[in-house]
Amino acid sequence: MPKTYDEITRKTVLEPDGSWRPSPEQVQQARRGFRAMDAGEQELHVRVRAAVGEGVDIEVDGDRVTLRGQVADTDALRRVTARARAVDGVAQVDDQLVVAPPGADR
Repeated sequence: MPKTYDEITRKTVLEPDGSWRPSPEQVQQARRGFRAMDAGEQELHVRVRAAVGEGVDIEVDGDRVTLRGQVADTDALRRVTARARAVDGVAQVDDQLVVAPPGADR
């Protein structure tokens, strides 16, 4: 008689209930296609973060910066994009920001 999944698991897995689960941040990174940055990209990321502030996701690939997230209005969108472009070392800004309606869940 064939064995059930549970029978096989009990015999082959040391701790069936002790499996590792990713953190919410790791799940989010996997969905976005997380890629480790080199030292230069990390430094550029820090400078762009200081220029644009919190609330916007920043991805750096070489000298190209991608901005994602929601902003309150079109003025904020222009301001964030302009600040990112003004950072020394940024050659291109890929603006994927979205204007969220007032009261929208951010």
